Amino acid sequence: MDRFKQIQTFVAVAARGSLSAAARVEGVAPAVLGRRLDALEHRLGVKLLVRTTRRLTLTFEGSAFLEDCQRILNELHNAEASVSLGGVKPSGHLRITAPAGFGRRHVAPLVTRFLDANPGVSLSLELTDRLVDIVNEGFDLAIRIGSLDDSTLIGVKLAENRRVVVASPAYQARRGAPATPAALAEHNCLTFGAAGSQARGWLFTIDGKPGAVRVSGDLECNDGAVLHEWALAGRGLAWRSMWEVDAELRSGRLVSVLDDYAAAPTAIHALFPQRRHLPLRVRAFIDMLKATYGDPGYWRRP
Repeated sequence: MDRFKQIQTFVAVAARGSLSAAARVEGVAPAVLGRRLDALEHRLGVKLLVRTTRRLTLTFEGSAFLEDCQRILNELHNAEASVSLGGVKPSGHLRITAPAGFGRRHVAPLVTRFLDANPGVSLSLELTDRLVDIVNEGFDLAIRIGSLDDSTLIGVKLAENRRVVVASPAYQARRGAPATPAALAEHNCLTFGAAGSQARGWLFTIDGKPGAVRVSGDLECNDGAVLHEWALAGRGLAWRSMWEVDAELRSGRLVSVLDDYAAAPTAIHALFPQRRHLPLRVRAFIDMLKATYGDPGYWRRP
């Protein structure tokens, strides 16, 4: 408690420029504040303030220490206010990027809900399947699916992502179902172009180990929604995420194959730059995503 009081006194005296001014605000004698500052300097072993009868001057060490003390007191104020009635609310502008298909279905609908609950926030959402450099491009948050390769970012797991190979009943009636991943060579596979996570092939668990199988077909597209529609139309097999095809699997419009060879689930992450102080608006949006995606009923809705 004495340490905290010493820090409060140091910040107050530095901000007001004199012992007497800070003492008037606190309602104590200047000598009381002087003793606190003496005790603080003695404990730290450095001179923080040069005091004369006319003015106070911060030393080099004092200036550096003041910045940290002001931050600590401000964080304490925000922490207390955030859990009290009428406390600190998220504010400012939030820039988010997400994969196009996932963002369209599972991020964009939550944005309006978030803004309704946090009227002090404005938000821009960029949906793209390219790998965005969120630091250099000025994004606060990125939603990513799959493994994390950038060690300069902090990742928070939001949900699991499981992929399945799907086809329409019409395709299966016409061409049959592959019995093993190797049998995909005999089928028309709807591929995701030459870039992205599928460039190395579709991933499976083969003989207890992860393995990739290169596939081919007469149609490819760099938009997952188009591959989804082609699969529904019976044009071929597609390797899609459960968040995209679960409703069609439950309705019977699509059927899954090679389930015994399914690869281990990856994850859906929220990524943000390494910062000492994450803005409240970013933390609040991540918390909403975790609460929403963590509800099993969310993924089972029509």
